[in-house]
Amino acid sequence: MGRLIRALFNFLKEPIFALLLAFASIAAFIPVLTYAYFANTLVSTDAIMNKNKTGLILKDRTGKPFFKFYDARAQEFVPLSEIPQLFQEAIISAEDKEFYNHPGFSIKGIIGAILADIKHRNLSYGGSTITQQLVKNSLLTSKRTFLRKYQELILAQEIERRYSKPEILEMYLNSVYFGEGAFGAESAAKTYFTKSVKDLSLSESSMLAGIITAPSYLSPISGDPDEAKKRQAYILGEMVQNNYISDADRQAALGEELTFSKNPTPFDFQAPHFALMVRDELIQKYGEEEVARSGFVVTTTLDLDWQRYAENVVKEQVESLAKNGVTNGAVVVIDPKTGQIRTLVGSVSWYNDKFGKVNIASSSRQPGSSFKPLVYMTALEDHLITPATLLKDNPTTFKMPLGSPPYRPRNYDGRFRGPVLVRRALANSLNVPAVQVMEMVGVPQVLEMASRLGLTTLQDPSDYGLSMVLGAGEVKLLEMTNAYATLANRGVFNPPSTILEIKDKMDKKIFTFEEQPKKVIDPEYPFLISSILSDNSIRTEVFGQSLDISRPAAVKTGTSENYKDSLTLGYTPSLTIGVWVGNNDGTSMDRVAGSLGAAPIWRKLMEKFLEGTPVEKFELPANIVSKPVCRSNGLLAKESTSAAYLEYFAEGTDPVKTCSGGAHTPLETPSASPTPAQSTPTPPVSPSPQAASEGQTQTINIQVRGGKQKRIN
Repeated sequence: MGRLIRALFNFLKEPIFALLLAFASIAAFIPVLTYAYFANTLVSTDAIMNKNKTGLILKDRTGKPFFKFYDARAQEFVPLSEIPQLFQEAIISAEDKEFYNHPGFSIKGIIGAILADIKHRNLSYGGSTITQQLVKNSLLTSKRTFLRKYQELILAQEIERRYSKPEILEMYLNSVYFGEGAFGAESAAKTYFTKSVKDLSLSESSMLAGIITAPSYLSPISGDPDEAKKRQAYILGEMVQNNYISDADRQAALGEELTFSKNPTPFDFQAPHFALMVRDELIQKYGEEEVARSGFVVTTTLDLDWQRYAENVVKEQVESLAKNGVTNGAVVVIDPKTGQIRTLVGSVSWYNDKFGKVNIASSSRQPGSSFKPLVYMTALEDHLITPATLLKDNPTTFKMPLGSPPYRPRNYDGRFRGPVLVRRALANSLNVPAVQVMEMVGVPQVLEMASRLGLTTLQDPSDYGLSMVLGAGEVKLLEMTNAYATLANRGVFNPPSTILEIKDKMDKKIFTFEEQPKKVIDPEYPFLISSILSDNSIRTEVFGQSLDISRPAAVKTGTSENYKDSLTLGYTPSLTIGVWVGNNDGTSMDRVAGSLGAAPIWRKLMEKFLEGTPVEKFELPANIVSKPVCRSNGLLAKESTSAAYLEYFAEGTDPVKTCSGGAHTPLETPSASPTPAQSTPTPPVSPSPQAASEGQTQTINIQVRGGKQKRIN
């Protein structure tokens, strides 16, 4: 006995005993503190249900509210006596089969949840009873911590002590979240089936009961209807096991064809596609339950005045092109210096029953020739070309992999121009030279560049070939616009952002936007692309003045095969705009190219949004040099002549072989403006139509300093 006492005395002196004592003390005090904190809330069912009853408000960057979620469908209280018995039993079968037998928590459920948490090394398996869910939803938060779980058990026991099982079930059914902004059984019945809960069938009741566990995913309206049906079948099977219904009832319920509401949420607010993007981002970050109950007030990147103007311009242009088979349009406006989305028009009208709710800005479509700058920039970075490299615009047949027919690209206007410099070829969107550049760089290198610029839809190189340069691969307008924004930002990528600030219902700031710039390409190569795309004079050959605005701006159009997509994307150093015009179902338009369909929208928006701001030029990088080159072949001119112009080069890539000819003129120093200062490059003299039709080509060697000799045809 003495030895036992001494051993006990020694244990009491051990540090571990002190830790255990401290832990026990804390565990003993938590119930007291928790009870004291929630004492006033536990006094009535109304106080319990309404403590976390809040919504989500979105504001534009100037503080103007433009959209509300969740609170637009406030919960409607219905006494338990008016909720069908089958609906109650479906909920119990789905969420808590032992509801009428446990004291607020289930030992079996807790043990199962602990084992699952240990197995998966996280706290994602709750094992919660209906009473615990009521506590979590109405009194606590959805954060998964041991403290919150401990408090949940304490409060669940207290609620069970204070209220009867029917009262607890009544509170739960009037406050639980069913998705689509619906809290409570009555709101859910009206949201999904446009009827009162008292009129629900067994099939409808079991469908709603299945949604609770994952409201977004299992919503039969906006989630996965097949998974929702599987969940319904499981619940009906549980109801049979619990002797609530017969197997014949189960089969009849499964066979009933359900009709769901077409417009579950009243989107009578502004910028709905953008608002949904913000909501989805919040749900991904915090979870839908917390967002729906959080009371978040979110200041977004949206400029509401710009948004309204853009929506009107899109509407007017689409209406004017209706005779050409155009039904829809979309716009993305991004600040290239921050990645902030200033405007997003997802469709011409949200209320169009056929396609209005589809966000074209985030949908995959073919970009047409607007993809060309990415291919050319890849070749510039790899020192395969310069703006003065000579390419061939002749009838050309490109050999394809075994089993594929030869590829014979043609230009938009059906003409061939013979030898052309890169500047002329890209500015005028000539297809044959572009395919030649694509053949030089290869699909894997172009995909790697696209990935750096934030394009996520182009993955497997085996899916694409040379036609990729003409826009055969599908991309998202939002991501493509942000890729152009990276060019505007001198090769520095910013992820597209929608949120500036988040405050909770206590007005506490919980999130503030921070820029996340990442250099993805050296600035000289975006500058060269910007120089070419902002060269108003050189592109007049094909585009005339259809893309010109009142200040320097780089711009590129795109038209997908058979006129299914019409695009224009362009930028200044401070503003990037992408525009799409077309039909959601891929129906061809009546010869509506990018310069006709999307460009007028782009021009109007650029002029309006830049009105009153300083005129900016694209900044000349330190390692850009300018040299006089001959218009005919891009070789170095010994002196400035009428047959030469000043061209920009990344340092070390300017030509060393010379050419001569033409009348002597004084040599001028180029400025940092996008177009070389001496004169805007003009198209070199085209070969005769006979030479072009015969497919004659010119082969030259250009020596690139600091690299290999490149053979260019």
